Amino acid sequence: MTTRSGRGSPPPGRRRTPPGKGGTPRPPGGARGTSRSTGTGTPRRPGKAPSRPGGRPPAAPRGAPPPRRPRPRSPLRRSDPLKRLNAALLVIAFVLSLFAGRLVQLQTIESDVYTAKAMKQRMQEIDLPAVRGGITDAEGHPLAQTVEAKAIFADPCLIKPEQRPGIVTALAPMLGLDPAQVLKVISTPDSCFEYLVRGVKPDQARLVTALEFEGIGTLPEYRRVYPNDTLAANVVGFVNRDGEGGAGLEYAMNSLLAGRDGWQRVEISPTGQHIPMGEDQRRAPVPGRGVRLSLLRDVQYKAQQAIEAQVRATGSRSGSVIVMDPRNGHILAMATAPGFDPNDFGKARPADLNNRAVTEAFEPGSTSKVITAAAVLEKGVVRPDTVFRVPYEIKRYDRPFHDSHHHPTQRLTFAGVLATSSNVGTILASERIDAATLYQFNRAFGFGERTGVKLPGETRGLLKPVEQWSGTDRYPISYGQTVSVNALQMASVYATIANGGMRVTPTMMLGTTGEDGAFTANPAPAQQRVIGTGTARELIRMLEGVTTAEGTAPKAQIPGYRVAGKTGTAEMVNPSCGCYKGGGYTASFAGFAPADDPQLVVQVVLQHPTRGSHYGGDAAAPVFRDVMSFALQTRKIPPTGSRSPKIDIYAAR
Repeated sequence: MTTRSGRGSPPPGRRRTPPGKGGTPRPPGGARGTSRSTGTGTPRRPGKAPSRPGGRPPAAPRGAPPPRRPRPRSPLRRSDPLKRLNAALLVIAFVLSLFAGRLVQLQTIESDVYTAKAMKQRMQEIDLPAVRGGITDAEGHPLAQTVEAKAIFADPCLIKPEQRPGIVTALAPMLGLDPAQVLKVISTPDSCFEYLVRGVKPDQARLVTALEFEGIGTLPEYRRVYPNDTLAANVVGFVNRDGEGGAGLEYAMNSLLAGRDGWQRVEISPTGQHIPMGEDQRRAPVPGRGVRLSLLRDVQYKAQQAIEAQVRATGSRSGSVIVMDPRNGHILAMATAPGFDPNDFGKARPADLNNRAVTEAFEPGSTSKVITAAAVLEKGVVRPDTVFRVPYEIKRYDRPFHDSHHHPTQRLTFAGVLATSSNVGTILASERIDAATLYQFNRAFGFGERTGVKLPGETRGLLKPVEQWSGTDRYPISYGQTVSVNALQMASVYATIANGGMRVTPTMMLGTTGEDGAFTANPAPAQQRVIGTGTARELIRMLEGVTTAEGTAPKAQIPGYRVAGKTGTAEMVNPSCGCYKGGGYTASFAGFAPADDPQLVVQVVLQHPTRGSHYGGDAAAPVFRDVMSFALQTRKIPPTGSRSPKIDIYAAR
């Protein structure tokens, strides 16, 4: 007989089998009325017959799988606690040894490396720009000077992304910058210092500082200004936005003018503030040296004003004026048109940034006939009164050569050939010397080589070696075609004649000034005799005939002064055909005064005049007269009071 139990108690006289020791475990919870204990301890399933006496389970229904025997559970065996403690201590000791080794590595072996890295994170290098040397004229008037300015910088490390739009909106219009560029700069990754703009006026920088944007600051620097705007801009040049010379003397003498920038390394706090007592290293800047030029501001102004007006009046492509002192080679004015304003050079055409007086090569035409005249006079094969029978046209090797104006055959003295600018007469005179001699005199007067003035971009011009001359090259070369020069080379030719045949290297730099204002003069320019003084005097008298009523340049006359000079009207090569047809003309005039005591030389060139006369006596001579008159008055050079000698142009029949 079995006993009912709410917790499934075993029958009397039978020991309960603990779970895992055999038998079948009782159902969880031991719900009342859901099982009955049997001899085997197997719970009774509802609707099933109780187990048979003897503990054998009832037979399984046919077709049912045999019941699985429960897997016995392995008892949990705990290890020795002491062993577990020792193992944990070994692991902790190993980890601590790793930390200790790394600490030793950081504090001893690699301490210098990490100290340097830490210092680099705290240190910020600040540029200390050198003060750029000024450029002045001969009397100390500033042509280019340096004034205080500010650089606006950004620290992208301190600028939060949400602050960037507001900074761009405020700074871009204030500083005249592209908003996209400002955003790019202040968003630069892995950088804590970037320039936004340099050379800002101090008043404008104060407005930026007043905005109190975190990560936006200012640094002191300098800005280049040109107080006379366009005056002598093509000579002086300009300084670009990086503080480097971009053209003219600013470019050619950049290393002298710029000096050497310095730097200062200061320790910065995490908020970007300078730590006053922190690490501080400094290399002081070395100021640049100033440059004093031979230019005279007032003469330069007059020359520039005159050539600009004539370029407009004649519709010329460009023009230039040079004023020189033939006795020492000093250039007193060098003006070109069109020009530009170096304070706003970005608006200028690239071609207008050049100094055309030295960079532009052209065929001089009749102004170079003085070289042929000097050669034949120096060699003694021709005299000023030598008579030539000059037709309108002649042929050499079946190539025709003619004068600029149709005329009947004339009997001209050699002085008359020069005064009337006869191409044919010049050819006839040049045939009395050989081609090599003609070439040597062109070289001696400076053709085919730079003048030595040390202005950037100067062209050598073109004078082929005599071995490369064709059979007819010598004839156009004798009157200034098939050879090219720059305006300064041509001015130097007339300065040589005015100086009695002694060529003085043209110069514009008188010397330099230090930070204390002390002036250091440059060495005197080199000199070289080209022709004798007697030949020079004969040439001067002949050139006075050019400015008479019978010559080609009466418009060059200056009341009260004796003037000597020569006109030039040269054909220009047409690039479309490589020929002279349709290429236009170069009009020029070169001369000096007073003719009996030359102290000033003026060279005028007009390229491709399209309105009015294209002849040098009409287009260029009036500019010579205006500039020379002003220069004579400015230099306080009085008339000599002597009378011009009578020049026989036509020979008696």
